[in-house]
Amino acid sequence: MKQEFFNLQINTNGQNLYEFTNQTIKWINENNFKNGILNLSIQHTSASLIVQENADPDVQTDLINYFDNLAPMDNKLYKHTTEGNDDMPAHIKSALTNNQISLSIKENELLLGTWQGIYLFEHRLNPTTRTVVHHFVGE
Repeated sequence: MKQEFFNLQINTNGQNLYEFTNQTIKWINENNFKNGILNLSIQHTSASLIVQENADPDVQTDLINYFDNLAPMDNKLYKHTTEGNDDMPAHIKSALTNNQISLSIKENELLLGTWQGIYLFEHRLNPTTRTVVHHFVGE
């Protein structure tokens, strides 16, 4: 049994979904992980992690639009407005999605569906750098 950590830095360019499936698979292959659990966590409160369809980009557009309607960028609705009109909505979106995801690895393969990818869901408008911690436990 072993465990390994890896911090993946992702530069975002505003509100969007940023797929990092290939970087994660590369790390799994470089370390020759056979079987185990991979926990991904994001160390931020205004971005999140999701597993989502990676075949049709309209899915991503619809998700962004849905969450923007759910948590509008209107400072009249919130007390926490210090960091701009996207800040409190970003916290709400993050609270409604995931800050951690656990995925299985079986026989050196990350178990995702055919059209699934792993995404950082950036909720802020300005470019920033996010950290996604990868923690593998297994063999």
